[in-house]
Amino acid sequence: MASRNYNKNIDWITVGLYSLLVLFGWLNIYAANFNPENPIFFDTSKEYFKQLVWIGFSLFFVGMILITDSKFYVEFAYIFYGITILLLIVVLLFGKEINGAKSWFELGPVRFQPAELSKMATNLAVARALSRYGFSFGKFSDLIKAGAIVLFPMLLILLQNDTGSALVYSVFIIVFYREGLTGYILTFGFIAAIVATLTLMVPNATIIGLIVICVLGIMYFKGARTELIKGIIAGAVLLVVSYAAYRYAKLSLELEYVLLPAVLLTSGYLLYTTLAKRINKFIPTYLLIMWSAIVLTVSADYFFEDVLSHYQRTRINVLLGIEKDPLGAGYNVNQSKIAIGSGGLTGKGYLQGTQTKFNFVPEQSTDFIYCTVGEEWGFMGSTAVVVIFLALLLRLLYLAELQHSAFSRIYGYGVAAIFFFHFAINIGMTIGLAPVIGIPLPFFSYGGSSLWGFTLLLFVFLKLDTNRNELIR
Repeated sequence: MASRNYNKNIDWITVGLYSLLVLFGWLNIYAANFNPENPIFFDTSKEYFKQLVWIGFSLFFVGMILITDSKFYVEFAYIFYGITILLLIVVLLFGKEINGAKSWFELGPVRFQPAELSKMATNLAVARALSRYGFSFGKFSDLIKAGAIVLFPMLLILLQNDTGSALVYSVFIIVFYREGLTGYILTFGFIAAIVATLTLMVPNATIIGLIVICVLGIMYFKGARTELIKGIIAGAVLLVVSYAAYRYAKLSLELEYVLLPAVLLTSGYLLYTTLAKRINKFIPTYLLIMWSAIVLTVSADYFFEDVLSHYQRTRINVLLGIEKDPLGAGYNVNQSKIAIGSGGLTGKGYLQGTQTKFNFVPEQSTDFIYCTVGEEWGFMGSTAVVVIFLALLLRLLYLAELQHSAFSRIYGYGVAAIFFFHFAINIGMTIGLAPVIGIPLPFFSYGGSSLWGFTLLLFVFLKLDTNRNELIR
């Protein structure tokens, strides 16, 4: 049912921040495409003209959202989710491959990326699942259901070779934590990120060795010293024998393949003594932690070597300082930093950016639009963009906490988390603090799919917010 006074309770502060970002974004897309030798405004082949068309459609979508009853988004949350899952499968089978990612539908001059729409649909589905009466992260079945809702589209997007868009879904862990997920899982995720990063910089055997030493050391000080010493001796004997066998057979020695059987033997002995003698109940827990970290190490190495494409691996290695490739994978970031640095305090002036005009920075109007801001508007303009984004994020969190409906609150936190990830990673890419994973800056980067996706994501929440004092079910 349509809402007659659909704009009565709309949060105009958020609408104003959205409008500022869209307007400033378009001005910089225009600057990135501006040709002083051919300054024709109504050139339908130019990105700035197309972006105006996308903005016009976005305004139409905003109007449709605001005249739709808030309960519609609750009732049809799973249907939206199902439709986007279907689109992600179809694009994987029949989509067009662009820049190595098979994630686009192409209909004549129009391209559409369903991964952008699936963020909103997944957020709706998460809000619907978590707001269900009786839901609790303490129930294993509820935890699995919430995780599956997020992981399913994430895996489909990974199969499309669009790693950047897939990583966005990791931010739902923040929403889960706000809604009662234990902090231990969040801590484990933080540690896992550190271990995964170290895997890229240090040999696997070294990391596994450090993990084993740390966990066994903790177990030693917790007790069970006799059993622990026996287990370590058995493992050490197997390690020496395995090493000698590799050397005797003159096989290519992978140290982790010698180390892992020894650790497995020690773990098996400790687990057996714990169960047989019914002592030291903490041992299985520590063994589980140790093997989880070992599996993570091996999995991270496999993901990096066999899942990521060559250019993605190179970009990450350049970021971590493992490789130097100033004319290859590091070229975009180097040119971006040059452009931003050349802007100084106040910038070179609108439409006066030399790095922009001579196309030194690839993807200038999409992934690297922020360097256009830095060059032409300087430190002041760059800071203004950051301040506006932070104001938007804080406003969304404030509005989310005002909601009487759990569905609206959860959805609002999802919107803020998704925007934060895009904002932090995209700007981090342009200044060399994050790997180049190809995700847009919300409302700034050129592209209809991203603009529509972010607009729908935001204004569905603003529509829900107009009924903040109601329990929407």
